[in-house]
Amino acid sequence: MKRYQWFFLLLCFGCTHQPKVPTVHVSLINNNHSVQFTGLDPAIMGEIGRDTTRDVWENLIPVYKMPADTDMKDFQPVQHGVYQIKDSVVMFTPDTPFVKGHTYFMRHYLFDVGIKPWDILRGKKKLGSVRYKDLMFGE
Repeated sequence: MKRYQWFFLLLCFGCTHQPKVPTVHVSLINNNHSVQFTGLDPAIMGEIGRDTTRDVWENLIPVYKMPADTDMKDFQPVQHGVYQIKDSVVMFTPDTPFVKGHTYFMRHYLFDVGIKPWDILRGKKKLGSVRYKDLMFGE
């Protein structure tokens, strides 16, 4: 009887659905003047794609310059620029061109179950309370 109970538990835990985290890719385009982000959640892109406010994009997928002391990267100012959506790809062109030889990074926030991007934009959640992954790019 215990063998059947263990088999039943193994079957239950083995069949649980793990939410798939999208794989985000970052690459430089347009002779290294712009950067493109692919693999972002289409639902988020569809909702925010209608909003042209720069602050919304800078809060959701900010771009930063990597400091010499990487321990200070949480204190870097956001690289301002223009965000555009084309065919499920987000393109970012900075106001100040990317400098050759410098490294930049995009902060991709990993939203847990129950935390929505709108919670951050409305101020219900603080950015430091959400897990994130820094994706590096540079020349």
